[in-house]
Amino acid sequence: MNLIVSAIGQGLLWALLGLGLYLTFRILNLADMTVEGTFPLGAAVAVTAITHGFSPLAATLLAFGAGMLAGLVTGLLYTKGKIPFLLAGILTMTATYSVNLRIMGKSNISLLGQKTLFSGSFMTSLPQYFDSVVLGMIVIAIITLLLIFFLDTDYGQSFIATGDNPVMAKSLGIHTDATINVGLMISNGLVGLCGALVAQSNGYADVNMGIGTIVIALASIIIGEVAFGELTLSQRLVAVTLGSIIYRLILLAVLQLGFSANDLNLISSIVLALCMMLPQLDKLFHIRKPFFKGVQTND
Repeated sequence: MNLIVSAIGQGLLWALLGLGLYLTFRILNLADMTVEGTFPLGAAVAVTAITHGFSPLAATLLAFGAGMLAGLVTGLLYTKGKIPFLLAGILTMTATYSVNLRIMGKSNISLLGQKTLFSGSFMTSLPQYFDSVVLGMIVIAIITLLLIFFLDTDYGQSFIATGDNPVMAKSLGIHTDATINVGLMISNGLVGLCGALVAQSNGYADVNMGIGTIVIALASIIIGEVAFGELTLSQRLVAVTLGSIIYRLILLAVLQLGFSANDLNLISSIVLALCMMLPQLDKLFHIRKPFFKGVQTND
């Protein structure tokens, strides 16, 4: 039971990563590699700030701001520097590795003996592993409601229009470059926030903790779409969170079968590949249609 509660808590914390990538991958229709650098950047900033005397809340907000800056760099490289988007993301991701080493001063920092968002009196009074569940639910509820509100505003609608058809959006007077930059800042801000929360939950920040995070984020998005089918935009944001929880439970089940934790990235890739191939498998083997009707492909 403790393992299931822990998996749900981790799913809620990591759902921020999926929500961040959803804004660029599904709404702006851009594949943002920056997240693999932004995630450890958020962790590095938060952990370093905490060890230098900042409150955990202030350190977490600093991580959000650092993520936004990384997103802005990618956006400017793409919109002003005219660098292909995929390459712009890779450049920022690569640069953040050195930035993270500069911030932390070494490759790994522990939070042993430091106050975190998980060490408050209320959190420590909860049963084991429920601290991640409670904090994750609070943060995800706030972020999801804010995103729903944002996407329902005029600016949010221009954000969606830019992703659907940038040429049409420009003809309607929308400043697509500015919209893309803002979208990337919000997206990577959420990823940095996720890195800060995961680092405080794990008790450390490591310069290599971003490896494979884009696969985890995509898995949350794809699993949510597979499991819950055709939904409204607001419902899809919730489905990403549920997809993140399901993904964690799948990993837990696989590890219980005897696989090593060192195989997690391999398992993540296999799970994501299987989810994305489900429409083709359905055609070949006539798997029950209602379960798979929501899968989207790039065909």
